[in-house]
Amino acid sequence: MATHVIPAPAPAAPSAAAAPGTGPASSTAPIVAATAPAPVRGPRGEWLRLSAAFTDAVTDLTDREDLTVKCGPGLGQGAPGCFMPALATIELDGNHLDAPPGSCDPTLPGDRERYRVLWGVLVHEAAHATHTRWYVPDGAPAAASDAAMALEESRIEAAQLRRRPVDRPWLRAAAAHLVLADFTAPPTTAPTPPTTTPAPSAAAPSAVPAAGPSAVPPGSLSAPMTPWNAGRAAALLLARTDAGILTGAETDALRATVTGVLGPTRLSALAALWHIAHATDDTDAETMMELGRRWCRIVGTDPDQPAPAPDASDASGTSSALAEAIGATLTAVESATTATGASTGASTGASHPTTGKGEARRRERKARETAEQAAARVFAASRTDNGRRGNTAITGTRPPRADEKSAARRLARRLRAAAHRDRITTVHTSPTPPGRLSMRDALAADAQRAAGAVPTAEPFTRTTRRHVPAPPLRVGIACDVSGSMKAFADPVASAAWIIANAAAGVPDAVSATVIFGARVRPVTRPGQRPAGVSTFEANDPREDFVEAVDALDAALDLTRPGAARLLVVVSDGIFKRDQPAEGQKRIDRLTAAGCAVLWLPPSEYDHPMDGAHVAVLPDPARAADTIGAAAARALRDA
Repeated sequence: MATHVIPAPAPAAPSAAAAPGTGPASSTAPIVAATAPAPVRGPRGEWLRLSAAFTDAVTDLTDREDLTVKCGPGLGQGAPGCFMPALATIELDGNHLDAPPGSCDPTLPGDRERYRVLWGVLVHEAAHATHTRWYVPDGAPAAASDAAMALEESRIEAAQLRRRPVDRPWLRAAAAHLVLADFTAPPTTAPTPPTTTPAPSAAAPSAVPAAGPSAVPPGSLSAPMTPWNAGRAAALLLARTDAGILTGAETDALRATVTGVLGPTRLSALAALWHIAHATDDTDAETMMELGRRWCRIVGTDPDQPAPAPDASDASGTSSALAEAIGATLTAVESATTATGASTGASTGASHPTTGKGEARRRERKARETAEQAAARVFAASRTDNGRRGNTAITGTRPPRADEKSAARRLARRLRAAAHRDRITTVHTSPTPPGRLSMRDALAADAQRAAGAVPTAEPFTRTTRRHVPAPPLRVGIACDVSGSMKAFADPVASAAWIIANAAAGVPDAVSATVIFGARVRPVTRPGQRPAGVSTFEANDPREDFVEAVDALDAALDLTRPGAARLLVVVSDGIFKRDQPAEGQKRIDRLTAAGCAVLWLPPSEYDHPMDGAHVAVLPDPARAADTIGAAAARALRDA
């Protein structure tokens, strides 16, 4: 299996604390090797500047400020990327950069589309840096360790997706290249790191062709029809499907092939293990190793022996059905991400960095003008929508129930707690009062004067404490009242009241609520507290989701910095005409601007849009904690 985490040796003695991402400090051993990787000469020139830009960007991906990213041809320890916890360093192989390094600007979201594979590898390694915080214990069996690390690949991506749903397209872009490294036979001679920074064409070979799965010759994938290899393919691809990275359509053929090797019973047992892994804590080495042992027993491998070699039973030199299914899956994933990236690049104008910046500014101005026009139509002061007049009408109000009041109070407490900021303590020194006198510094000042020097000692110390103002909160609520939501009209109305009422109880918080169907109608305008629960009938023939998002965006400044911003969508996501495509563009724009998006579908079979935090809403009163957690994340990132 290709290595994406290269840990340092276990410390000789226990330590009181371990740095994030380095795992426990005692009774540990490296996951892969007993020695740290050989040092590689760092990037130079344009690669050095790009490495610095990646280092700045990785802070947002990990919430860590101690990481360094090195990018250059031949780096990555033979893989597209690797993370070395002991050095707090991520290495990226520059051969996978699909653009000249001097033209890349990772600070521009649209520019990342030009090298989405390498950016996806960076996101994957950032997920390791954030969530791989355990080591294989000393003396752990080799096969069990290998199985546990295969499960770790999808576990960290699932965790990254829960924390940052917006990273899904990048993880998809990198998945094919990362998995390809696990099934491509390495070169007969190990590549030697270059002593100087060569041109990309002269760089050391990598286990993965830079062009991706489509560049791999037929038959070069090594995956004999053995239970171990079938299980490995399931861990790296089918587990990513259940984690939400890949789609069922992309892996259905592979699932059928794996089922033919393992049988439905064993594949179901393996699936249960990776679902447990996806819910395992980042530091729980014991559980991960136990899952590795159980994995080995299910596929018929002795967990105390080394993992079977990938080509142990393949002497014919021909491609197996399993290898062909893996190749077809990787090609399908790459084709889908390439098509998505091309359409996104065309819409963002990312084909050329200079042209892209001007085009992005023009599109942003147009988007804001469109949003302001929508807000003027929806929130016009003269508009009143009470009563049964026309489509998308509010039918009346009712008093809130006791459980709704309790949920609103609980959510308001969560929002206030999230907005709280501790006082900042600052220590000032000065040569004169006020302040506490330090005799040591006073004597030093006297000695300086006696020596004829200008005194530099400052013997008076004063401590000041000040409160950091909490960022204001902006919450937009959009509720679907089309015909497909008819059975959920009352839960939708309840959720809307709970969120709006809770936001009204938070200082400096502003919320607004709209319902959208054939038209978009305001339920509460910005800053207005709902007196009662507004009721409506969900029987509209279509849904204008785009106008609803635009109106809330302009009314609450959801795409402008300076506040913690949250958009809550209560909908099944079943839209018609151009609403899915145009709506996804709005969600992408909001998430790129730092606005958190929380999607509350009525059931797990609905169609929320990519980039949104999803929480099924069978009972709105029980969603208060979920909504509060999303708002807390928005406040934390503000």
